[in-house]
Amino acid sequence: MKRKNDSLGTASPSEIRAIFGENLKKLCAATGSIAALCRELQINRTQFNRYLSGESFPRPDVLAKICAHFDIDARVLLQPVETLESHEMSDLLAQELGSFLDLKSARVTQDTLPSGFYRFSRKSFIESDRFVQGLILIYRKGGLTFARGMEAKEAMRQQGLPVDRHAREFKGLIVQQEGGITSVMSRRGSLTVSFNYLSKVPSFENNYWVGYATRTVPESINASRVARMVYEYIGPYGKDVLDAARKAGFCDATKLRPYHQTLLQVDNPFQ
Repeated sequence: MKRKNDSLGTASPSEIRAIFGENLKKLCAATGSIAALCRELQINRTQFNRYLSGESFPRPDVLAKICAHFDIDARVLLQPVETLESHEMSDLLAQELGSFLDLKSARVTQDTLPSGFYRFSRKSFIESDRFVQGLILIYRKGGLTFARGMEAKEAMRQQGLPVDRHAREFKGLIVQQEGGITSVMSRRGSLTVSFNYLSKVPSFENNYWVGYATRTVPESINASRVARMVYEYIGPYGKDVLDAARKAGFCDATKLRPYHQTLLQVDNPFQ
C-alpha cells in the first residue's frame, strides 16, 4: 500500500488538487456568484468546477489570475488558506509595528511574573459600591506570556450575556514595559476587551502587583471605565486556588482580603 505523504513538500498530485479545491471553496464562499466570478476571470465554468472538486488544478497562467483576484500567492496549492492569511497578518504586523511593539524584547520573565494562579480584585465597573474578586492563570507558550480566566456569572447576567463557560472565558497577552507589565484581555470574538497595567509591590512575600484595568466601552454616567486592580500570586493548583475560585464574583469591600483593601484604596477614587 502506498504510504501517505508525511509533509506538504512531498504531496502527491491528488493531494495537491484536494488542498487547492478546499482552499478555492473557502475563498469563493464570500463570492456572490461563481458564474460571475468565472466570467470575470475568463475561466470556463465546467473547468472551474473541476478545480473546486479536486479533479484538476489550473495551468500557471490561470493560477496567476486566481491568486491575483483573491490577493493570495501560489502557496494556496499546498497550504490551508487559513494558515496563509495568518502568516500574512503576522508578517504585516511585524513590518508595521516591529520596532514599536517588539514581543521578543517585551517578554515577561518568571521573576517579573511567575507562571501559575493569581487571585485578583478590583472595583466593579457596573456597581460603584461593590468589588469583583476572581482567579486568573498566567502561562507561557513559545516564549510569550498569556493569561486565562472567567468572567463572574453575576456580571454576565447583569449585561444580559450568557453565563456558560465558553461565553465567560477570556484570554490575553502580557508584555513587559518600563516599570511594569501591560496586557490586553478579550472574550471570544473581541466581544469585550480590557487593557490592564500592573507593577510589582514591595512586600514580605513579594507576591503582589497593583495597577488598574480599563474597559473599552462608550462613556456612561452609570458605569465606570477604569478601576484599580490587584494581583496576588497564589502558586500552582491547590487549596488557595480552590478557595479563590469559590469566592469569585461580586463582594463588599469588607469581604476583600485585608492587603487587597489597602492596595485598592477602597475609600479613595481612582485618579
